[in-house]
Amino acid sequence: MRRLRLGATDRAILGLAIPALGTIAMDPLLTLVDTAFVARVGTNALAALGVDAALLSFAFFAFNFLAFVTTPLVARAMGRGDRERAAGVVGSAIVLVVALGVAMTALVFVLAPLLVSLMGAEGEVARLAVSYLRIRSLATTAVLMNLTGHGAFRGHKDTRTPFRVAVAINVVNLLLDPLLIFGAGWGLQGAAAATATAQWVGAAWFFLLIRQRGMATFSRRLRESLPEILALGRNGMLLTLRTAFLLLGLAVAASTATRLGPSQIAAHQLVYQVWIFVMMVADALEIAGQALVGEEAGRGDAGRVYGLVRRLLGWSAVVGIVQAAVVVVARPLLQLLTDDPEVAGLAIPAAGVAGLTLMIGAVVFALDGVFSGLLAFGTMAASTGLGCAVTVALLRWSPLRESLDGVWWAIGALVLVRGLVLAFRYRSAVRVATAS
Repeated sequence: MRRLRLGATDRAILGLAIPALGTIAMDPLLTLVDTAFVARVGTNALAALGVDAALLSFAFFAFNFLAFVTTPLVARAMGRGDRERAAGVVGSAIVLVVALGVAMTALVFVLAPLLVSLMGAEGEVARLAVSYLRIRSLATTAVLMNLTGHGAFRGHKDTRTPFRVAVAINVVNLLLDPLLIFGAGWGLQGAAAATATAQWVGAAWFFLLIRQRGMATFSRRLRESLPEILALGRNGMLLTLRTAFLLLGLAVAASTATRLGPSQIAAHQLVYQVWIFVMMVADALEIAGQALVGEEAGRGDAGRVYGLVRRLLGWSAVVGIVQAAVVVVARPLLQLLTDDPEVAGLAIPAAGVAGLTLMIGAVVFALDGVFSGLLAFGTMAASTGLGCAVTVALLRWSPLRESLDGVWWAIGALVLVRGLVLAFRYRSAVRVATAS
């Protein structure tokens, strides 16, 4: 049998995607470890953690642009051989991190009771949730710095360093959780303090590495940093809008499943978690695309961009087919994750539909990385907005709203519409990016 031969482009893609996949896999561990320890504290503490996890998850999506916008801006500057511009982008991002972090810490600390109340928490659960949220808010700047650190190193085509930092954050959290929760007797507040400390350790490490490697420069006058800050903010708003459309479409799908009945929403949640977990591989290809496409676009060579994207989409197609096959073949195993036969009976066919969407979804995620690298965030927002509108319409006025399988076909429509819009706009986006 002939050995599979990988070209330089393939090695570059996999060299970034594989460590990035490890980093993505590390992210959910903080909450998972906290959940495992807090579950031993009591039901109220676990319920409060659930409330705060939902709030913090929303905040993560809102500020994830610090990684996803910094990456292509740095990569484009590096592609042009302009290390000074790349360092200016990172320095401006850190200035923005400090400003946003201080403001968000104060805001969350003051509004914590209101935010928890809006989530429907009451009594002891609300009191614990407010305390946890306030402690975690003290690490807001650290969380934003970690996001920026990921973006800065990805822009330099380095995903191994962010992986090492992510491992360190999880190790610190794992060591401190039992010490503070049980040893110090702080309970849920101990979990918050452990995670906040771990986030600050990661932020400090990122900052030291960035300074040691000369990856950031700081202007003495705000006026000099303002263009980069505005670029981060403008593109960040477009990326946040894209994420909001995506979350809206998925929320409408979940609410439709909820109206079908308790068994349907339980089955939907089961399938959704599997779908999100499997999509992590495509996320890693998206990150590779941001850095590599951004660098090639910075060089201004459209031909090299097209060649790179062909290889990237080729890998994403292979990943999508493998993901779909695994989910479709292994979906009967979902019955092992629930004791309710009715939930399993609904989840298994719905997982078959969800599996089919993965073939398209992997390619669309890779295209997200391509368009991020091209700084075409407006197109990303427009494609997701149109996809969201189609999904909402299908779930409101079509027969798809009457079954869980139909709900997942509607989610598939969201993915498909996004892909069609991105494919249609692809060549013009490359021309604009390489000409600028």
